[in-house]
Amino acid sequence: MKPTIYDVAKAAGVSIATVSKVINNTGRISEKTRKLVLNIMKEMNYQPSVVASALTGKSTYTIGLMIPDLANPFFSGLARSIEDHAHVLGYNIVICSTDYEPDKEAKYISLLLQKSVDGIILASGFENIDAVKELIKQKVPLAILAREIPSLEVDTVAIDDCLGGYQAASHLIGLGHKKIAIIARDLWSNRERMRGYRLALDEAGISYGKEVEYVRESNVESGKQLAEKLLRSEDPPTAIFACNDLLAVGAIQAARERGMSVPADLSIVGFDNTVWASAIDPPLTTVAQPIRDMGTQVMNLLVQEINGQKKYKQRIMLLPELVVRGSTAKHG
Repeated sequence: MKPTIYDVAKAAGVSIATVSKVINNTGRISEKTRKLVLNIMKEMNYQPSVVASALTGKSTYTIGLMIPDLANPFFSGLARSIEDHAHVLGYNIVICSTDYEPDKEAKYISLLLQKSVDGIILASGFENIDAVKELIKQKVPLAILAREIPSLEVDTVAIDDCLGGYQAASHLIGLGHKKIAIIARDLWSNRERMRGYRLALDEAGISYGKEVEYVRESNVESGKQLAEKLLRSEDPPTAIFACNDLLAVGAIQAARERGMSVPADLSIVGFDNTVWASAIDPPLTTVAQPIRDMGTQVMNLLVQEINGQKKYKQRIMLLPELVVRGSTAKHG
């Protein structure tokens, strides 16, 4: 038999009202009591009655999460971190993978609203700004994750992508590289990473890599194809900064097929610090995003918005961190 709110209250030695306040993240409750109730809910695998809530016109305890690509380990990791914290807060997550397609984005938004979700999280890669404006107009609780939309007042959790790009390029410059190419997709996050990359090159007086060709897909094959083209050019790079780990893996494959050694002949830096980074040979130097913290922060913001606990929208900017492994080495 599934546990009920009564079972949770009895096990915690508190009232049903207190459990309800913890689930809804409302009211004045000590941190000790809140943690006790949350832990018992987790141990008992307690789930709030979504159907009953929906029938009474109350919260369905369901959040819609829209991400561009579940096959990318960064997004699957992000979804997992959100789902884990949502469970602790008493919410369920409905995941929609949009494949970076505006039509799918609009379709899934409509579907989520029909399902009466309590709020929506839009993750990196979401470019349908008109749809975001419409959600804000309809006063749908909303949070943006892993990207920014500075022109709109909306709760946001992101990392400093520009700083991450700067860290990646600066690392390669510090190793003596002057011919540093970049592999990126024409997305907000990648454009910001490119901006940081160019800032580092400008500071070092390096003009190489100013002309950029974007990849069409953010996957291994696209990274491989563009890296092959770069390495066949008249003035090939000695280092490549790829704007995600999948593109970086593709660049490593391209180098190997040309008989090049990584990092002896070509240094490569990725971005995201996914499982690929430590699984590939050599292990990938990459810029880490704090995935667990991002998921926790965005869920907290959205639940506060759902419960009417916030007067103002918040922008939380987290810092990236360069993780140096075996894919980069000194040049010359």
